[in-house]
Amino acid sequence: MNTGITAINEEVHRSSAFIRPLFSELSKVVIGQNYLMERLIISMLADGHILLEGVPGLAKTLTVKSLAACLNIKFSRIQFTPDMLPADVVGTQIYDGRSAGFTTRKGPIFANLVLADEINRAPAKVQSALLEAMQEKQVTLGDATHRLDEPFLVMATQNPIEQEGTYPLPEAQVDRFMLKLRIDYPSRQEERQILDLMARTGQLPETTPVVDVASILNARKVINEIYMDDKVKDYVVDLVCATRNPGEYRIRVGEFIQMGASPRATIALTLAAKAFAFIKGRGYVTPQDVKSVGMDVLRHRVAITYEAEAEQKTSETVIQQIFDELPVP
Repeated sequence: MNTGITAINEEVHRSSAFIRPLFSELSKVVIGQNYLMERLIISMLADGHILLEGVPGLAKTLTVKSLAACLNIKFSRIQFTPDMLPADVVGTQIYDGRSAGFTTRKGPIFANLVLADEINRAPAKVQSALLEAMQEKQVTLGDATHRLDEPFLVMATQNPIEQEGTYPLPEAQVDRFMLKLRIDYPSRQEERQILDLMARTGQLPETTPVVDVASILNARKVINEIYMDDKVKDYVVDLVCATRNPGEYRIRVGEFIQMGASPRATIALTLAAKAFAFIKGRGYVTPQDVKSVGMDVLRHRVAITYEAEAEQKTSETVIQQIFDELPVP
């Protein structure tokens, strides 16, 4: 077993060589969002999607666009509005009178990195069209089904302040996001760096490609081989099960949980922990890796009760209590 771990460690060391140059290149443009950049790369490597909650102006678009430039892949941004139609996202078929047939015009979803801005402003039909693309990695236009190019990552944003004219995302769609992030304002020192870097007209810094798609797809194969001990696997399962039946683990939060995490959480937590270990240059997963990404995987999958809201508890405080009280292997 030790020989196998040594081999995968060496393979991870070789195939993750692009991680440091990638962070370095992103840092030329994005200041103070290391958490966001790290989670974006984790999602890219683990083949998942991100739901991001944060006030406007926190470099969400800039970060995703810069990552696409570093990978030399196609980026598109969709600004969701209440009057949108599914065709505005996935495209449509247009009748051509000269050929007496239909031609396909692909929408902005046909990209590698898609920023879905203010996704909760989109009506249900638009959200369901996006859901097929996210889950099935394909789009149906008329009678034809079109596969989306790999890698394919959707980063959707929600404004936590302004709720007027928005449509709450259904639980089935929220569950499709591997991670949900909450980002806050930069520190004063970071804000000062942003001023020096960005407060100029027509001279914004740019990134250059440092990684190719083949390296990302190869990294995904390596991540699948990263070693996870049975005790760590049991820890992942116990974490997810504790959100459904906390009483079985003697954790007193049952009255605060309306709905626990789904089996998708178990899969997402495993893949995200492996990707986290990969970017740290390790060929094995530790319980701390699981805890590092656990909140991002679970915060949108655990629904709390009215009793929890009355006591000013959030899903995060409930999940944190589970992390604190569940024995770590």
